[in-house]
Amino acid sequence: MIWQLFISFLKIGAFTFGGGYAMVPLIEREVIEKRGWAKAEEFLELLTLAQSAPGPIALNTAVFVGYRVRGFWGAIVAILGIVLPAFAIILTVAIFFADIRNNTTVDAAFKAMRPAVVALIVAPIIGLAKSMNKYLLIVSLAVALAIWGVGVSPIYLLFAGAVAGVIRTLLITKNREER
Repeated sequence: MIWQLFISFLKIGAFTFGGGYAMVPLIEREVIEKRGWAKAEEFLELLTLAQSAPGPIALNTAVFVGYRVRGFWGAIVAILGIVLPAFAIILTVAIFFADIRNNTTVDAAFKAMRPAVVALIVAPIIGLAKSMNKYLLIVSLAVALAIWGVGVSPIYLLFAGAVAGVIRTLLITKNREER
């Protein structure tokens, strides 16, 4: 299983262009559909945690999934798997960048990939939204509107969400104890 974890994240890291958010649908497919390492709701929680933690979302997601599947060593193996391809590609590009930086074909290829990258980012959002209950969907839309429409800092909203989650959990626990 630890070898599968490494290979899974190595493939994700090697075949994803467009950054961490573009990796999310590949991670989701691998973790939920192909390997069954988590259910959709669990993955949404891992993704939320990965988004809230400092650092790149793809790396954080790999850490949390790896840890969930195989503990400490699973997290290490998932990190290595997702980082090695990017490291190798960046090293190769850095070595040869001077020769290709003004190449119109390379520039055109990257510009042509942009719509696909946007689609890779939007697809998991829609997929995750389908698994949310109406209340969480409304809260998500309100938060998005607050960030994009009003300009509220996401940090304040993350903090408010964490506080609301703790209060909700305390109230639910208190109600269960009273019964």
